[in-house]
Amino acid sequence: MPVAIISSRALNGMMAPEVRVEAHLAGGLPAFTLVGLPETEVKEARDRVRAALQNARFEFPARRITVNLAPADLPKESGRFDLPIALAILAASGQLPGNNLGTYEFAGELALTGELRPIRGALAMTLAARDLGKTLILPLESAREAALVEGAKVLGARHLLEVCAHLLGQAELPLPVPEEPTADPGYPDLSDIKGQSAAKRALEVAATGGHSILMSGPPGTGKSMLAARFPGILPPMTEMEALESAAVHSLNGDFRLENWRRRPFRSPHHTASAVALVGGGSSPRPGEISLAHHGVLFLDELPEFDRKVLEVLREPLESGRITISRAARQADFPARFQLVAAMNPCPCGYLGHPNGKCRCTPDQVVRYRAKLSGPLLDRIDLQIEVPALSETEMTTLSEGESSRAVQQRVEAARNRQLARQGKRNADLRPSEIDRYCAPDSAGKLLLQQAIARLQLSARAYHRILKIARSIADLAGSLTVSAANVAEAIQYRRLSKG
Repeated sequence: MPVAIISSRALNGMMAPEVRVEAHLAGGLPAFTLVGLPETEVKEARDRVRAALQNARFEFPARRITVNLAPADLPKESGRFDLPIALAILAASGQLPGNNLGTYEFAGELALTGELRPIRGALAMTLAARDLGKTLILPLESAREAALVEGAKVLGARHLLEVCAHLLGQAELPLPVPEEPTADPGYPDLSDIKGQSAAKRALEVAATGGHSILMSGPPGTGKSMLAARFPGILPPMTEMEALESAAVHSLNGDFRLENWRRRPFRSPHHTASAVALVGGGSSPRPGEISLAHHGVLFLDELPEFDRKVLEVLREPLESGRITISRAARQADFPARFQLVAAMNPCPCGYLGHPNGKCRCTPDQVVRYRAKLSGPLLDRIDLQIEVPALSETEMTTLSEGESSRAVQQRVEAARNRQLARQGKRNADLRPSEIDRYCAPDSAGKLLLQQAIARLQLSARAYHRILKIARSIADLAGSLTVSAANVAEAIQYRRLSKG
């Protein structure tokens, strides 16, 4: 069989297009040529495959070997093609039967001993293979990850010889069984925080409707502690949310089974670049906003981020997706995260503090706050102040509600939203806002007055309505009242319009 064809998959954003690995043996001086737009890691497969086959006691053909990775215009990267290249050479040289290879897809990096090493992107590849009804053979560690995909046919192997024995009918490869963690996710508890009842209420509203939130206050008031506890009051992840989140982390190779169904919490430093935040690179990888998909993106010291970096958040906050464009291709990544941000009220941080230590001039305060553009602030739903604690609050034992108690209320309110409109309040489109968030007559009058006095933009108007709807859902109310609208308006106090 001078030509053998093996199926595998590449990665392009969240997509996993099929790649046909074609091996051809011809006469002439021994050579090993690899074509099909391979990147450096793939070109190095020639030496890995040769050593793996020889150490596994297979005959490496002393002929002219040409391996083509088709389609030729799709860039190929990483060592995932080692296993299919090795199998294609074995099939082309007659050392493996080629009659049943079409029912399988293969991916895996080979060690020089023939052992299989895990690869990144196993979940994305499994989703694509499942749609075609093919069985995917992966390194065992990656197969345990891929087995999380319901309905997928996945087999795991530790060594090249195990794969060959399976294809020869000598020994069956095991079906990997994912071990889902049963322990509590272990989020920090909201009851640890003293006082700050208004901020806790705002976090509960934000969690209910999927809204973004900005907290402003002096140092040491608990802003970072509140943010760290925010994932613990969000509703538990659904099966689809957990799978989408895990698939994004799988693309970076940092998914762990112990994090299954655990809401991601990403907290990049303020020196992070725009590419680190939204993703990119020659072979596009997901950035922090995508790694926070269905979780929380916490930006501490928000004005210290470069303004150009913050501006790239504007589109993903609206669309829940990010598209990385390159000259040859585009890569799409999901980015439906909840933004939680924190900032100080002035450069020194003590503006309005009871100790009176602030010596910032009005111009310095204006320049500091001007680091955040109006359009960005307009896209942050809730904007609240987190004041300094009084002596009494600091010395009193904390007896606040636990995260579990708050989460139960949030989950009940979220279920009301899903039953009513099939999505979170934060995701409602303008036409849906008019249908589901319309206030009563008193609330409408109050909103008209707020628009005139605060000079609210159309976006701010819609966001107030969505926040008011979330507040009503927490109360179990079918209608949006004036009290709900009033509370929603006060959460826009830091907005520039």
